[in-house]
Amino acid sequence: MRLDNNALPSARPSGRCRRKSVRRRVFAFFGAVVAVARMGADVRAADTSWLDIESRIQYAYYTEDGRTLRNLMEPLVSGDRSDRLKSYYEGLLAYRMTLLSAVVQPPAGGKPLPDGTKGTERQMAERCVTSLDHALELQGNFADALALQSACLARLSEAHSLKAQLAGFRSATQMRKALQLAPKNPRVLLLDAVGAYERSKMLGGEVADPCGKLKKAIAAFEAERTELDQVPGWGAAEAYVWLARCYLDREDVGAARDALERALLIAPPFAEARRLLAGITSG
Repeated sequence: MRLDNNALPSARPSGRCRRKSVRRRVFAFFGAVVAVARMGADVRAADTSWLDIESRIQYAYYTEDGRTLRNLMEPLVSGDRSDRLKSYYEGLLAYRMTLLSAVVQPPAGGKPLPDGTKGTERQMAERCVTSLDHALELQGNFADALALQSACLARLSEAHSLKAQLAGFRSATQMRKALQLAPKNPRVLLLDAVGAYERSKMLGGEVADPCGKLKKAIAAFEAERTELDQVPGWGAAEAYVWLARCYLDREDVGAARDALERALLIAPPFAEARRLLAGITSG
């Protein structure tokens, strides 16, 4: 059977078909651009929301406001748990409460706050570890969560004698993972340096050059400040305070004063920095 070539469809589309094809591609392109823009806006909005939560946690910590920290806990532990940052900030909040447990006291003459309300260091450290376990289930290579969990495990090993050995071993493991994943992350470097500093104090000597580690963390924070807002983004003021402590241990008062003044430029209400600076100026 012979086919008539005139009966076959043309290999080239007609001008009208070509115009329709071009229009479809143009619409598809701009549709993709709009979708990406909306996605970026949603991500930025989500980041802004978490930066707001972070700033509230940090301000309460700087001002040693345990009541505000406790009030922030409820919205973080309720509702949807599919966001790794929600679990991360629950962990950060619990970590902050472990640090405040030694300085936040009940009002003079008042009744001590119950453990379930104020949280003991052990309870908050355990909550921090559990929250970050969930964040790491959602993203196993979340370096910030690994480093923060390492810090909370270290606190737990100090507060819970029965879990000290296991918690200490896991703390070191999580920090090694964090450093491997993000060797330039300033919060990872800070928490590693804080751990080195505290071990050095416990053992009565310069074990791992904590001052050098803190300087490296500060350099990483300075580099991060030149970029867009990071989520998480906390830590620069704390790094300077820890460095000031390190300098005071070495009786380098001038360097400690400079570090504390830098901390207060970043976080003016930082009560611990103010206390340390007042101790220097009054002495």
